[in-house]
This record gives sequence, structure tokens and C-alpha cells, in this order.
Amino acid sequence: MNFNLRKKMPYKAISGIGEFGLIDRIAALVQPTLSAVPKLLTGIGDDCAVFQPSAELLQVATTDMLAEQVHFDLLTTPLKHLGSKAISVNVSDICAMNATPRYALIAVAVPASFPITMIEELYIGMSHAAKEYEIAIAGGDTSSSQSGLVISVTMIGEVSPEQITRRSGAKPGDLLCVTGSLGGAAAGLKLLTREKEIMLNHLENNEPYSKNVMAELKEYSEVIQQQLLPLARIDIVRFFHSRNIRPSSMIDISDGLSSDLQHICQQSKTGALIRERSIPISSSTRRVADEMQDDALTWALTSGEDYQLLFTISKEEYQRITDNKKISVIGEITDQEAGVHLVDIYGMNIDLASIRGFDHFSA
Repeated sequence: MNFNLRKKMPYKAISGIGEFGLIDRIAALVQPTLSAVPKLLTGIGDDCAVFQPSAELLQVATTDMLAEQVHFDLLTTPLKHLGSKAISVNVSDICAMNATPRYALIAVAVPASFPITMIEELYIGMSHAAKEYEIAIAGGDTSSSQSGLVISVTMIGEVSPEQITRRSGAKPGDLLCVTGSLGGAAAGLKLLTREKEIMLNHLENNEPYSKNVMAELKEYSEVIQQQLLPLARIDIVRFFHSRNIRPSSMIDISDGLSSDLQHICQQSKTGALIRERSIPISSSTRRVADEMQDDALTWALTSGEDYQLLFTISKEEYQRITDNKKISVIGEITDQEAGVHLVDIYGMNIDLASIRGFDHFSA
């Protein structure tokens, strides 16, 4: 079979269409394969794929990759923390389906020159997180790497057909809610990046640098932890299950509130209106933003990695969860024609269509 790829394929960089444009093209190419497995209910386009092995049970599956110098920097990221984070970001996707994680498969590509103890530290972090989430690390793969450490985790979870929650169920009039606070991971990253630049500047000038980064940043521990050790909101999923609550739609916030809200609206064919005053941003995050002469709201909207849950729920159902102080109402779902907007503290209406979060392939 001769495809003559070099002659026939026009050159267009991925940066020209971005991460989500690339995902759309891949989804179109693999669409014909979905019919091969009739019990596959959901493919590309949600936080997890959904498979139905029986009438009483759905399986959900997700995979996430962490690549050195893209998702983490070993100069500022302890390996135990990195291992824990690799598990948490996948558990977060399972939680976004209102499901319970069960087991993980882990693949790592690592330079052969890495000390064995570094990989052991990585897996100690993974094992600790797995115990916390009550999941099993059931297998995986290892490979050498010529370009740094790469970690890929595949996570499998379970949920009943009555509890499964997708991105596509939001309806006009539903309340828009978020767990925890937003922007903290970005604040932590800004601090770690600043510390790295100070360290490299000392090294370039042959000046001594012996500071313990974590000790130096102790007063910022809340936001540093949100960046290095995010916690998937399995507590919220367990709370929903205990109250027999199924949100009408849900997603985890990995790319920023603006982008992830737009994913819900695109899949649900709705609009949304959120209020700046209602977006939960911690005092620690605001303090770091002030120090950096930056904007905490922009971090919350665009930076991602908070791994909180963004969900919609009917006003009637919401009355059953008002006692949970970890949940904030930030707006409501509107008709699709209204678009996706933010009302700022001055009453100005801002179109979020052009305010996007993290994109791996942005120019």
C-alpha cells in the first residue's frame, strides 16, 4: 500500500488549528471504528469513553499524559508529588462522569541515565495517591526516552446508568456550579517559575544557590499544593451518590473555567451566564496575583489545572445540596443564541467565546 504521504499531504502546522481543532479532526477519522463495538456508548468528546458491559453497569475510561517540560519541570517538581498528580488528574476525569475510579494502567518513558531511586520516588507518589482514592495500579509499560520523562496513565471507573453524567445534559435554567476555588494552581505555577528563574540566574552568574525551594515558599503552601498536589473531587462524587444526585452535566476544570464551560455549552447546545462576583478565588491566590501584578480572575478563567468540578443542576435538585459549603453557584445556563458570557464586577457583559484556556498547540 503506497500512500505517497510526502507528495500528497500539504503542510499545515498543528498550531494553526490548535489542540481542540486537532481533536475534532482525529474524532472524524476514528468515527467509523465506533460501530465495531456496539456497547461503546460514548467515544471522543467527553471526559471519558463510556462502555456498557451489562444492563446494571457502565465502565468509563480515560487516559492522560504528563510530559517533562510541557506539564512539569523536575527542577521545581518533587517526584513523589508528580506521581501523585499523575493519578489525581485521571481520577478527576472519572469524577467528571459522576463515576467511581477502580484501577489504573501506567506507562512511563524514561531516559536510561535516570537513577533508579527517582523512578521509585515517582511510584511511591502514585501508590500513595492510589491508596487515598481506593484504586489499584494494575499494570502498564516502560520504555526508554530520548526527550525526558513521560508518564501516561489510563484509568478505568464504574458508574450505574442512573448516575452517569456527561457534558451534554445541561438545560436552560439550570444552575451552574463549581467546587472549591479556582486559579490557585496558576498562582502556584507562577511562584515556582519565579523561583526557578532566580535559581538559574544564580547559576549563570556562578553565584551560590542553596535555598530549599519548598521551605522558601512555605507562606504560599496553599497555592503551591494546588499546583503540585491537586486533589480530584472524589468527595463530591461520593456526596452526590449519598444524596442520589445526578448533575445534568459535568466536566473537570483542567483547561480553565472559560474553555471548560464552553465545552459543556457546545455539547449541550446551550449558552451560559456567569458572574465574576460569584467565582470562588481564594485570598491566597489573590495575594499572589497582586504580588505578580497579574489578575486572579484571568488565572481562574484561562489557566486550568485546578481539577475542580464544574457542573449544572436544576434549581429543584440544587435545594438538596445547599448544605455543602464546598459548592458555589456561579451562574446559570441560558439559550444557545445568548452565547457564553461573564458579567464582571462593574456590570459589563464580556463574551467568553474568545477567552480560551490552555491549548497544547497554540501558536
